[in-house]
Amino acid sequence: MPYPYKVPDLPYPYEALEPHIDTATMHFHHDKHHLAYVTNLNNALANYPDQQARPLLELLADLNSVPEAIRTAVRNHGGGHVNHTLFWEIMGPNAGGEPSGALADAIAAKFGSFESFKDQFTKAAMGVFGSGWAWLSLDANGELVLSTTPNQDTPISAGLIPLMGVDVWEHSYYLKYQNLRGEYLKAWWNVVNWDAVAVNYTAARVAVGLANVVDRLAAAWERLVAKLA
Repeated sequence: MPYPYKVPDLPYPYEALEPHIDTATMHFHHDKHHLAYVTNLNNALANYPDQQARPLLELLADLNSVPEAIRTAVRNHGGGHVNHTLFWEIMGPNAGGEPSGALADAIAAKFGSFESFKDQFTKAAMGVFGSGWAWLSLDANGELVLSTTPNQDTPISAGLIPLMGVDVWEHSYYLKYQNLRGEYLKAWWNVVNWDAVAVNYTAARVAVGLANVVDRLAAAWERLVAKLA
């Protein structure tokens, strides 16, 4: 995601998620709302070349290091860009069903069963007051975490690696479902691309493993330096 940021193309046609998510919503959501986040993010960073050179994920992971004058804009619009990019990727046509393999095993171990996870995830999404997201993420210990965020906040800012998320801002579903968030969520499970979520899970586990190795090496180095001092 190099600066200036761009809205990625959808990995499927706008109508591909019908009848669960309608074509008109996909056009407005992707072409208008996501574009607005990207435009505002680029504008916020326009006079900060040092921040432009930093990866967006790094900015979101350490918001306190972002200049105060643009911190809120990066949080809101940078989060909006990252959140939506993931959102498009974990959906697809001819999807739904249940995960398999290591991801399925991890979900069952953490939540008891896939149905229990699905129920807890849906309840979390229903419980978001106003606008926000529900997430399945991986923490620094390699454990699955179910969480929610308000507005366009991202789990990345809380030290988590998001694997999948559902957007419960009304612009995600109002054209088809009006105020019936529960009906939208029920339909949304039919477009979750579990293969894509599994790829995210594998990549996140590798990242956590590497980070732990680096931490152990750093600790060993510090012990060695202390002995030599």
